[in-house]
Amino acid sequence: MNYVKTAILLAGLTALFMVVGFALGGRGGMMIAFVVAAGMNLFSYWNADKMVLRMYGAREVDETTAPEFVRMVRELARRAELPMPRVFIMDNPQPNAFATGRNPEHAAVAATTGLLQTLTSEEVAGVMAHELAHIKHHDTLTMTITATIAGAISMLANFGLLFGGGHRDNSSPFGAIGTILMVILAPLAAMIVQMAISRSREYEADRGGAEILGRPMTLASALAKISGTAHQVPNYEAESNPATAHMFIINPLSGARMDNLFSTHPAVENRIAALRELAQRMGGGGYAPPGAAPGPASGAPWGGQRRGPWG
Repeated sequence: MNYVKTAILLAGLTALFMVVGFALGGRGGMMIAFVVAAGMNLFSYWNADKMVLRMYGAREVDETTAPEFVRMVRELARRAELPMPRVFIMDNPQPNAFATGRNPEHAAVAATTGLLQTLTSEEVAGVMAHELAHIKHHDTLTMTITATIAGAISMLANFGLLFGGGHRDNSSPFGAIGTILMVILAPLAAMIVQMAISRSREYEADRGGAEILGRPMTLASALAKISGTAHQVPNYEAESNPATAHMFIINPLSGARMDNLFSTHPAVENRIAALRELAQRMGGGGYAPPGAAPGPASGAPWGGQRRGPWG
């Protein structure tokens, strides 16, 4: 997805926020929504990464607290020609990960304990390479701002439904019925925009991550394992904040909520098929740190089938 289209979609989210404000309070409400949206965009630019990390209880780790994991990320960042991001671990049994930050110089990657305990070290490297590809493509700012605005649209819509739509003296230009329809449809529209922004970016991050690691099928194996487990293990923080679901490598929502009607992620089967095609074009080989011995079965750059602990 090119940056012009992404900018148009982000502008659409901002406009949708203003329309909800107009529905609830006329021109005055629209102007308030515009000011709020502008302030949120500015605030998100500087603080959205900190908010998301705090939302998921992520703790920062270093080479003292999680030496193998941090060294892995450092080597992948070097290979991707990126600055070393801050590294976080989330105490969550669901295997998943995301990247955030306003630019590569102020980026962070976060993985759950479930990911580090479920996947082999090589598969963890594939997931982290995917997240570094998001950083390299400058996706992380767009993803965090999208999550912030979409979440605000849902919150404003819920506020309007509770306190505005049912009153006889409703000042909305659309009337009470129009307001109710607006506050129901606006969050769905926001999810559709999120889906449009996110899906092609996931394909591009898969491709970029596979190229950083040098082993497309390693990332494919990781996606298959995560997908097979993620929807069976609830992520309560994500369920409480569904607007952030598109940031993860695999949709963290269980599917029990209405929010999953519009998935922000492509089908895992399609992602694996694309990685298989990439593997055929790339041929054999792959990346291993200088001097590293191949793993017992797969030439794994970080010890083949070894799993955590990672700190």
